[in-house]
Amino acid sequence: MREGFFHNPLYWLSCFGAGTWLKLRFRLRWEGSEHIPLEGGAILASNHCSYLDPPVLTACSPKREVHFMARDTLFSNPIARWYFPRVGVIPLDRTRGDLAALRKAIAYLREGQVIGLFPEGTRSPDGRLRNAKGGIGFLIAKGNVPVVPIYISGTFEAFPKGSKGFHRSHIAARIGRPITPEELRAAMSGKGDYQAVGDLVMSRIRELAELSNAGTV
Repeated sequence: MREGFFHNPLYWLSCFGAGTWLKLRFRLRWEGSEHIPLEGGAILASNHCSYLDPPVLTACSPKREVHFMARDTLFSNPIARWYFPRVGVIPLDRTRGDLAALRKAIAYLREGQVIGLFPEGTRSPDGRLRNAKGGIGFLIAKGNVPVVPIYISGTFEAFPKGSKGFHRSHIAARIGRPITPEELRAAMSGKGDYQAVGDLVMSRIRELAELSNAGTV
């Protein structure tokens, strides 16, 4: 599917504005953006501990439009109900298995678009990496596209879950080599072993975390 400013100017203006603010406020930096495919369906999979994580992912992918799944309660106010659908956010009912939302995300991938995912399912309350949710593994497996693992640091310190304001922090992202669909299928011990798919993705994110903790991005 065609991407670019004139295809969705609201998305690109939002992306530019958020990216500029993150660079000025938190000195956002990243490395490895060459690993993000320039065309075709792909998943960007990252750790998650702050509402700042989605705009960080979009800033790290300036050549692709990134769509996210977000819990439907975030669509509760009129501005969000107007804005989110126009920038490609898919509402997700987390109180049940929302197959409609999963099907829509898979359709996006098959149309050659990019989906941003957080395999842990929700924000980490302490900044530590958690295990992948099984439903995420299902989406990744059915998407049948490369998965780009990304480790984000600094967003927990900047704006953790429950915080009422921003704090001083430097935000960085390390983008890893894509996990191929073949690698994802090989991780499954049998048909329907979607947890193994999510676990593989989280293991790659943990590897990036170890590299980031050992040095600098």
